[in-house]
Amino acid sequence: MTKNKEPIIGYTAGVYDLFHIGHLNLLKNAKGMCDKLVVGVTVDELVTYKGKRAMIPFEDRIEIVRSIKYVDAAIPQYDMDKLSVCKKLGASILFVGDDWYATDKWKKYEEEFKKEGIKIIYFPYTKGVSSTKISQALGYVRDLDAKQLENNKEK
Repeated sequence: MTKNKEPIIGYTAGVYDLFHIGHLNLLKNAKGMCDKLVVGVTVDELVTYKGKRAMIPFEDRIEIVRSIKYVDAAIPQYDMDKLSVCKKLGASILFVGDDWYATDKWKKYEEEFKKEGIKIIYFPYTKGVSSTKISQALGYVRDLDAKQLENNKEK
């Protein structure tokens, strides 16, 4: 980076519940494409609004994200308006997962972001890893453990 050049600010956001290697890969790859990476961590109320429930409380999730060496700043994400946040931060890149790529909604977003000089970069999800799958696996294991405990009590 030259002294006269403005730093490239990148932004991404997510729940970051049950932090896993897929999250780390996204943050690492994003940081490699910008000088400063700002990460929005979804507040518990917004997670609930999206019809989900975080297993890890917001305060813990934001502290985990803030502690990642690729993250320059972690901020609360209170709503889904990523364009406003990017403009407020002066971000020129928005990083998102490729599950949104080529959807009607995100094609429209790309046009809106482009008008503001903000590029959207899609990163592939880490195959076989997701917080939802981890949650489901934990639930399954807990159910098995509960059944085993119940069976042991009956003996």
